[in-house]
Amino acid sequence: MNTPFPKIIFGTSSLGNLFVELDEQTKLKLVDAALNSGSKPVVFDSAGKYGAGLALESLAQSLKQLDVNPDSVKISNKLGWKRTKLATAEPTFEPGAWINIKHDAVQDISYQGILNCYQQGNELLAPYKAQIVSVHDPDEYLAAAENDDDYKKRQQDILDAYKALLELKELGKVESVGVGSKDVSVIDFISDHIKLDWAMFACSLTPFTHPEKALNLLKKLGKQDVTIINSAVFNAGFLLGSDNLDYKKVDRSSHPEAYAWRDKFQVLCDKHQIRPAEACVQFSFLFEQVKSIALNSSAPSRVTSNTELVNSRVPQAFWQDMRNAGLMDCDV
Repeated sequence: MNTPFPKIIFGTSSLGNLFVELDEQTKLKLVDAALNSGSKPVVFDSAGKYGAGLALESLAQSLKQLDVNPDSVKISNKLGWKRTKLATAEPTFEPGAWINIKHDAVQDISYQGILNCYQQGNELLAPYKAQIVSVHDPDEYLAAAENDDDYKKRQQDILDAYKALLELKELGKVESVGVGSKDVSVIDFISDHIKLDWAMFACSLTPFTHPEKALNLLKKLGKQDVTIINSAVFNAGFLLGSDNLDYKKVDRSSHPEAYAWRDKFQVLCDKHQIRPAEACVQFSFLFEQVKSIALNSSAPSRVTSNTELVNSRVPQAFWQDMRNAGLMDCDV
């Protein structure tokens, strides 16, 4: 039976010390806030890549400390990165992103590799386990190909990894199998070969970024009865005022058009007395295929406000003004 997804899924990258090292009490409060959000079921989205498994460990530790029954929560583990010994001063994967972590991680995408990642993930989560699984960042894995032959081999590695995940589902060890990617063309490729239960879009379905290929893929996946989860709905914070656009540092001189778009967006939000965050979250639900959004926070108070965002209302007149101003595709 496929997992029923609530409107909000709680990301856990902050539990892996992404950009900032959180103390254990703050991590406990983050998990507790999610558990008390009213979301049913409570779904946590994690990955072996997050802090080289630290996020999985911290999630399990917090759940145990809060005496949470393993059957009362759902955990998504995006697979493809395996914890290894830290042999250098800094981790070799994503240098600078993960603060004060004690392990390194290596990518391992193949039939056996994904099973190894699944097993290690459950060991880190014990007594909890992942019921929702996927291959993590298949787009980045393909982008690292050295030539056409290597690219084809990597495509096969990904399909072999999904063969393993589907076998886990057939055996009743997991409930659902999906995919998450910033590059929707990779989701498109996988969905041509694999019967997916869900797909997570990242940085490709926001008021600022909603290319035609993403909109077409939504329709295709809808016909395949694939549930859509939208993530990175703020374009990694840029739409809320930061200088990070899709996880890259930017400024007004390097990206003048993006800043001009954001300035106009802010004016319309002020006009309609809504917060940019509300507009970004509710944009997702303009599409019938989107059932959930994934939001991450490093502040417990934000978990509550994030939950409120999925239930906020944005007037139809705002979307019409967005279209009239040329800020949103008319086909949305």
